[in-house]
Amino acid sequence: MPEKLFPQKSSSADVREQEAWLRCILETVPDAIIVIDKEKIIQSFSPAAERQFGYDAREVIGRNVSILMPAPYRQEHDAYIDRYQHTRERRIIGIGREIFGQRKDGSVFPMYLSVGEGKLQGNSIYVGIIHDLTEQQATERRLRELQDELLQVSRMSGMGQMASSLAHEINQPLTAVSSLLQAARRMLDAKDAAATARARDAVERAAQQMVRAGEIIRRLREFASRGDTEKVEVSVDTMVNEALALARISNKFGATTVHCHIHDVPTVFVDKIQIQQVILNLVRNSLEAMEGVAKPTLTVQARALNDLVEISIADVGSGLAHEVKARLFEPFVTTKAQGMGVGLAICRTIIESHGGRLYAEDNPAGGTVFRFTLARAPEEAEHAEH
Repeated sequence: MPEKLFPQKSSSADVREQEAWLRCILETVPDAIIVIDKEKIIQSFSPAAERQFGYDAREVIGRNVSILMPAPYRQEHDAYIDRYQHTRERRIIGIGREIFGQRKDGSVFPMYLSVGEGKLQGNSIYVGIIHDLTEQQATERRLRELQDELLQVSRMSGMGQMASSLAHEINQPLTAVSSLLQAARRMLDAKDAAATARARDAVERAAQQMVRAGEIIRRLREFASRGDTEKVEVSVDTMVNEALALARISNKFGATTVHCHIHDVPTVFVDKIQIQQVILNLVRNSLEAMEGVAKPTLTVQARALNDLVEISIADVGSGLAHEVKARLFEPFVTTKAQGMGVGLAICRTIIESHGGRLYAEDNPAGGTVFRFTLARAPEEAEHAEH
């Protein structure tokens, strides 16, 4: 590069040409360039340095470079140079670091200083290249502020989603409570011993649903605050049949034929309340998808897959349109006129928090099959149980 930039010529005209080249470079380099001698006296002050520091070159050439520094750098600078000249220990020369500079008006600004050492007629000179960090740091600060704002928006969005989730999930046990209490009232109106006994049973089941609603609120709150779940070893057969029993309370089964195939399936390690909530959602969706079908059939199956257990819920309804299937698990996507579109998104979140996967596919018999996987309980736990 030196040969191209400054051709080796000996005439005075050629020397002047090289000087013109050097001046041109110094005037166009955007970073400040300051040259000092071994006595720390400024020998050269580029136009960019004039713009950065607010001094005219004539005001600073011949003065100690420490005038460009705030305390404590101003008081310590000469000692840095002296120490380097005696020990040759590099702390900034040839390394560079972020420090602060001081303008003529007294304002202080952040800068990155790179210093190189050279020899001129046998004497050491030090060339400092200074990059003003004011704009860069202002941009970084603004980015941090934007990140903080985005985090706040995210938190508010999360609270909104949590509210939607809570409203959606709590609706199931509350609907069951309403149905049970209405049934109990009709039974009590009958005023006979058998009806009163049935009414008492209905009230008891309503109380159980209220407890369940409280459990859902607690688990959802814990899930939102910790991103964690309360997992225990659970029998798949018991978990699924309890969920189906709860689904029957909604009275949406009607003439639906239900096939449940769960044989020799290992126990799973899950949060039982959350997984039953998933099953209830999927069963309810399947029942609604089969409204108007001549022979509605719901098939629930479970099978072992290596270290996983797969549970599937199949219906013979109208199936899913391609455009719906592609976005099925996104929040607020729904095909129901009165739906909120959060049920399947919640289900997927719950299953994924258990390390499983939830997906949908076409049922060869017509309709849709929802499948999800869960982790098997550790073998030691299974052996201990038996």
